Amino acid sequence: MRHGKKINHLGRTSAHRKAMLSNMASSLILHKRVSTTIAKAKALRKYVEPLLTKSKNDTTHSRRTIFSYLQNKESLKELFDQVSSKIANRPGGYTRILKTGNRLGDNADMCIIELVDYNEAMLGTAAKATETKTRTRRRGGKRKESESSSNAGATENNANSVDSSTSNSENVQDV
Repeated sequence: MRHGKKINHLGRTSAHRKAMLSNMASSLILHKRVSTTIAKAKALRKYVEPLLTKSKNDTTHSRRTIFSYLQNKESLKELFDQVSSKIANRPGGYTRILKTGNRLGDNADMCIIELVDYNEAMLGTAAKATETKTRTRRRGGKRKESESSSNAGATENNANSVDSSTSNSENVQDV
């Protein structure tokens, strides 16, 4: 039984697991999204989100601490230059896991893990949804007097024009 054991060992030794998570975190930072299994994505999220939080504070100490985890200069530079400025005002939840189905070979549950602030398609739809959102009510409520009287007059004009058109057609048929 695995009571109280929070780390998913992913069937690997600790050195292999640390190297794999380091490589996946570097790839996630460089490419902004990675396709992997759900178990690895959940382990990667626990690994990379504290690093992203630490990158908000750009000091020599935080750079060295993060480099000890990532072991990749390019991803460290990308993290502190572009990514940290985009996530500066976000209080947490920097990654998103999107399930994509099962892998053909071994039927493993696959997903895409991505940085939230870099998915332009989702950011665009979220912005459109908040812009076009209007309040709807179940009942219309009472109209103003001026609107209701003007609408009633328009309805009477339409009724008169329909009556006159039918009387003209009756006259034509009688002949």
